[in-house]
Parts: sequence; C-alpha cells; structure tokens
Amino acid sequence: MKILFIEIDTVRKWALASTGPASIASYIRLHGHEAALLRIRPEDSVEEIIRSIEKEAVDILGFSLTTRQWRRGAYVAGEIRKRLNIPAIAGGLHPTFAPESVLRTDGFDYVCLGDGEEAVCELLDCLEKSEEMSENRIANIWVKGASRPEIRPPTTPLDKIPFLARDLLDEQYGVVHLITQRGCPFHCTFCAAGAVRDLYKDDRYQRRRTVEDVVQELHSIKQESSVNYVVFVDDTFTANKAWVREFCRAYAKEISAGFSINARVETVTRDMINRLAEAGCRHMIYGVESGSIRIRRDIMNRPAENKRFVEVFDWTKQAGIMVTANYMIGLPGETVDDIEQTLELNEKLEPDDFAYFVFYPYPGTRLFHLCREKGFLPENWLELPANNRQSILNLPDLTKEDIEHYYHKFTEARERAYMNRYGDALSEEAKALARETFAENAAVG
Repeated sequence: MKILFIEIDTVRKWALASTGPASIASYIRLHGHEAALLRIRPEDSVEEIIRSIEKEAVDILGFSLTTRQWRRGAYVAGEIRKRLNIPAIAGGLHPTFAPESVLRTDGFDYVCLGDGEEAVCELLDCLEKSEEMSENRIANIWVKGASRPEIRPPTTPLDKIPFLARDLLDEQYGVVHLITQRGCPFHCTFCAAGAVRDLYKDDRYQRRRTVEDVVQELHSIKQESSVNYVVFVDDTFTANKAWVREFCRAYAKEISAGFSINARVETVTRDMINRLAEAGCRHMIYGVESGSIRIRRDIMNRPAENKRFVEVFDWTKQAGIMVTANYMIGLPGETVDDIEQTLELNEKLEPDDFAYFVFYPYPGTRLFHLCREKGFLPENWLELPANNRQSILNLPDLTKEDIEHYYHKFTEARERAYMNRYGDALSEEAKALARETFAENAAVG
C-alpha cells in the first residue's frame, strides 16, 4: 500500500514539513508499505493538486493538520474527493482534539488520534487485505460513522521507532531537525503538549530517546548528506539535567555542529548553559509569554518570577548564546496593563530577538475549555482564521482593537531593537528592506 502525505502550506512555504508523517513513513516502510509527500502551496490550484496526486498512483491520502492548517486542509480534501475516489486519513494535533469536526467533513474517512506509527501501519495492512473498515477495530483510528476508538498505550521505548524519513521533510542547506522526546513534564494551560498527556491519561507519555540513539541518527544523516546546523524541536530540551549533561559530552565529541534548543528558565542553571555553549549551542529560545506575573501564574500555569527571566537571559548572553524570547498577547483575563508589563519586561531582558503571537485557543488545551465555558469562543470558531495576528475571542477586558494596537507596538519594538543593534552597519537600502520585512511580517502574522 502507498500513502501520500499531504502537507498544507497556509500563507507561504514552510521551511520544514510536518515531522509526524516523516516518523510514520519510516515505520511503515519497515513493514512493506510505501510513502511519499506532496506539498500544497497557497497558490496551487485544485487542478494542479489533482494532477500531482494522479502521478503518484496512491492508495490512501494522509493529512497531518494543525488548527492553522485546518480550513485549507478541509477545503483541499473536499475538492479532491469530488474528483478522485481515494480514501483519506487525517492526523496531527487538530484531528486529535477536534476529531468530530474532521469526520463530519467531506473528504475524510479516518482520523488518527495521537501517535500514528503503529496505528497507520495496521490500517494499511487491513486496507491491503481489503478488510471491511466500517467499525473501529484499530486503536487510535476513528472510522467515519463508528464510535470513538480506544487509545493504545504510548510506544516505549522511543528508540524502537526508526529515524525520521528525511525525504519527507524538505530540509535544506544542511539544517536538520531532530526530536529527542515526546510529551512534556509541564502543565501549561495554552499548550498542546499538556493536552496530549491528558488524552493518554498516562504520565508515561513523557518519554525520551537515549543520547546514543540521538547521536546515531545524526551520524546516519551525515552518511547521506551534510549536517551544518541542528534544530532540536522539543518543547523543553532542558527538562532533564542528567540527560542534558550526557548529551553535551557526546555531542561535543561526535557531532560538533551548532545547534538550537527550546528551554524554560526553571529548568536551567548557569552551569548547564555553559555546558550547552561548549557543546555547540548557538541559540536558546525561552517562552516568557507574559510580563505579568498574575497572567503567567493564574492563567498560564507558568509561575516563574520576572527576576528569574532577567537572571537566565543574562547567563545565556554571557555564555555567548543568542537568546530569543517568545510572548503572547490577547489571553483570557489579560488587560492592557498586563500587556504593558510584557513590553516593559522585554526592555529589561534585551533579548537578541523576540517573537510575539496573538493567543489562539487550540482545541484540547485547558484554555480552550476555559474560553468555551466563559463564552469567549464564538460558535463558528472553526470557520475563522487561526493565525498569530488576530484574535477570534470576545474578551471582556481587551477589545480586538486593543490587541491589534499592541501587536503593532510589538512590531515597532522589534524593528527599533533591530535597527539599534544593526542599523549602523546597514546601508539605507538595507534599512528600507528591513522595514518592509517587519511590516510584511506584521501584516501576515
């Protein structure tokens, strides 16, 4: 059986395709099935999409969808179904936490809840044997018209899952992306990682590969191509201090390429940051989220103090590591004063760069349920754009105009910081181009 994974690009082509299909592809290939990838650009017409699918001669289509990809993904799946009689399965975060909406949509026959390697392989085995799939017989696979399936236990250990199928990732210039763990030990109310753990109702969902397995994957990539820089996409790379110490020793000895990670200020020490720098870490991204301690503690379940952020950002810069801060605005319970505190904290942190996002209540998260219970979430939320710039919520303490105003204030602050840092070295033409880029990013979100 051959599955064609459909990658939906929403606004512009992403640098990396979804890692879920790449993991499933490597697993099913070991069991005799085939896998390929089709990227659908925003400008691709239905006719072009159909022609590309027909060239592949596939047995089933696989959509990996976030909520941001959902609207376009649903449209594409519906248009394909009008012209081609090919079954389709949807997996990823959005189908996992809003499966009923997916199964109500023309073009989808199955939903994969949670991990998909073993589940999709079993589905392909059944389809290859032409077995009837009118009811749920495979854990994690929800068949249209049937009842909700059981959830299979998390695959353990993670080392038994084969390395990602790199031909499905569309990586370029020797920049490779690695996952060392699944799950997250923290309970942030806005994050899908906590929602996945709630889905499994099992703390064992938090799993990590051995350092040896991670290094072996990098060596296997080196045998096929170059490894110039490694992006570790784990939610919190620094969650386990002993694992990080072992990783730093092995990585510095055997790989020696620069790398970047996501971290939390509660999980790092000055010694750890220095070890990471010596091993090759060039970039650390911290989720600050809000400058308001009240919002972090009471709304987001992230109780770190502002002074801790200042301390850790100083350690990181002193170690020679570029530091990026991530912020959110438009949270339930947030006020204009809270957002002003976020801007003030950013001034104190003086990060090398920062990203800012308008909060979106992703299905399955605790803040999604809160927004629905409080009446902040519109009834037609699935029909509204899920982007980083505009709020879909009806909040009592923040208007949509307030959120738009502060989104532009963050854009201006980022442009100002960039010009203060690099402006003297830029030509007037380069400065104009930089301003255009910031303006475009603000418009796109």
